[in-house]
Parts: sequence; structure tokens; C-alpha cells
Amino acid sequence: MKPEVRPERPEFSSGPCAKPPGWNAAQLERALVGRSHRAGPSKQRLAAVIDKSKDLLGMPDDYRLGIVAASDTGAIEMALWSMLGPRPVDMLAWESFGEGWVTDVQKQLQLEEVRVHEAGYGSLPDLSQVDFDRDVVFTWNGTTSGVCVPDGDWIADDREGLVFCDATSAVFAMDLSWSKLDVITWSWQKVLGGEAGHGMLALSPRAVERLESYTPDRPLPKIFRMTKNGKLIEGIFRGETINTPSMICVEDALLSLEWVEANGGCPGMRKRSQANLDAIAHWVEQTDWVEFLADDPASRSSTSICLQIVDPWFIEMEEGDRAATAKKIGALLDAEDVARDINSYKAAPPGLRIWGGATVETRDIEALLPWLDWAFAQVKQQANA
Repeated sequence: MKPEVRPERPEFSSGPCAKPPGWNAAQLERALVGRSHRAGPSKQRLAAVIDKSKDLLGMPDDYRLGIVAASDTGAIEMALWSMLGPRPVDMLAWESFGEGWVTDVQKQLQLEEVRVHEAGYGSLPDLSQVDFDRDVVFTWNGTTSGVCVPDGDWIADDREGLVFCDATSAVFAMDLSWSKLDVITWSWQKVLGGEAGHGMLALSPRAVERLESYTPDRPLPKIFRMTKNGKLIEGIFRGETINTPSMICVEDALLSLEWVEANGGCPGMRKRSQANLDAIAHWVEQTDWVEFLADDPASRSSTSICLQIVDPWFIEMEEGDRAATAKKIGALLDAEDVARDINSYKAAPPGLRIWGGATVETRDIEALLPWLDWAFAQVKQQANA
């Protein structure tokens, strides 16, 4: 039977993600449109995003945080191109974005002393094999696999190298170990439900020291340059962005941060996201056609919740047919105005990916789950007709 109750908000996309509950475009009327981003009031709004983010995240006072171009991708690329080179590098990859950073370091930067620790979709590589005398690059949460590191305990306190962390679908929803990380990047479009196009870049004092003491032998475009005459350009970390930001997006980010603050801060966000994962986990336990892609509950993401279809009828298909069938399930749910954009990432195993970040209400997750059963049954029935 077709379920009667639909999610109030069917936005379960893994990026850009659902807006905070109660969001309304009319709230953006206070945005400083038509103003230079270098005007005093505009710089104050940019600085407010930085300061409020640091405060809510509990970031150490001596860490710098800046707003940079091109979302999380721009932020991590900026760091890799500016700072890698003086030490050998350990790269960790267990999904598509981590694999992308491996490609950058090996094929674009063409660094010679690079080790890659890999695992397939659903698993983590052996974290005990990472050498922290080397620089280390990893994603805290694998957005396309639903696999995250369980904590920061595996990262050495007495490390000699720098630790670069792409944390875009973890920040505000997972408990990051700031003292274990030297370069941290994210965007507003994930857990904050903000708009795309702007990245956040955090630097530890050790990362600043690297920037001021190391000059890469490769050319750096203006948008990547964080130093001048051997010193950090401090303005970047006070709201003086390298490129022109959208003041509408800046205002939207402030609205999201205000919502986080009003709803329990980061502990509140983690609680909301965990409740979404728990609701799906309870359903998976009772459902025989689906399982989590993440094989270890300790490394199971509460934000990008990835599911694989394990029904024998589905498993016996050719790979291309499995992908097409999974897309049919997503398309049917979209047509019913129940769930938008929940197909698995194109490079991941065919299945479903449901965003469980803090801006998604658990009651909407709970309303979605019977529809997943219905859609799977419909597609299977049509295939066997």
C-alpha cells in the first residue's frame, strides 16, 4: 500500500543540503546587496561568519579561520597547492573525494614521496599504518560512501608532519579533534544548509609556520596565495576575502549559524544528526532488502547515510542494470514528491544516499522510510511483471 504520510520537506540531497527548519528567503532582505565586500559593514558581516563559526565549533583561539573561494574544493586545493612539498605525504582514500585529492597530489602536484592508504566503498583503510612524520591528507567523513573516521585518537599528538582534513560533511555534526588537525576545510552547503560557492579554511599555528617558512617551486594563482613577503596575509582571516563573495550567501550563512546557536550549538547539531541515523538504523534492522554501505557501525556516517540494496533479485542483475534500477527507485520517490536527490553518488555502488545532517527533521526521515519500502516493491514488481 502507498503510505499516506509524506515528509513535510522532501529535501534529502547530500549537497547543497536542506535549509534550516523555518528558513525563509524573506530573511535575506537584510543582506548588504549592492555594497562592496570591502566596505566596513560588509567586512563586519564576513568577520561575523568567521567569529561565530569559531565560537560555535570551539576552535582554539590561536587557529586562523578564513572565507575562501570555490567551496570546500577550493579550500582544500588552496591548502594542498600552497603547503605540500617539504615532507613526504600519506594520502587516505576510501571514496571519491579522497580519491580526487590523491589524483591532485600525484598527477597534478607530481610529488614523488607519496603513499596512498586505500579502502573500498564501505570500509576505512588501516589507520594504524599512517606515518605522522609525514604530512597526512584525509577526509573526516566520506560523503559518497557514508564512512567516517570514528574519532581523532589515531592521529599522533607528537606529529612532525601536518594533518590536512577535508571535513566538509562532518563540521557541525561530528566531534572534530581540533588539536589533532592542522588544516581543516568545509563549506556552508552541508550541515549548515547554506548556499554553495564559498569555502572555509582553518589553520593551526603549525600550518601558519609552514606557510611562512616554505615557498613552493610551482606557480600559485592569486586565488591560492595566502602569504606576502613571507608573512601570512592576516586580512584573509578577518573577512578580507581574496575574491568577491556573495553578500547574500554571507547573510544566509549567518542565518544558519544563528539557527545552530538557537538549537543547542554543535552538541545540539550532533544530537539531531544522530537521531536521523538512529531512525534509519532501526528501519534497516527490520528490512531485508537493504543494508548500510558502511560495514562497521563505529565508522557509520550520521550525515551522508549510504544504503546498498541486498535483495537477491537486485544482486543477480548486471552492474548496469543495478544502477538503472536504483535510479528508478529514486525517480519514483521524486515523482511522488517524497524524496529528492537520494540516488547514490555516480562513482559509488548503486543504492540510496540520504542526507541526515542537522537541518533534516527526524520526523521527515521517519515519514520517508515506508516510502522506501513502497518504491522498492513497486520497481521490483514492475520488473517481474
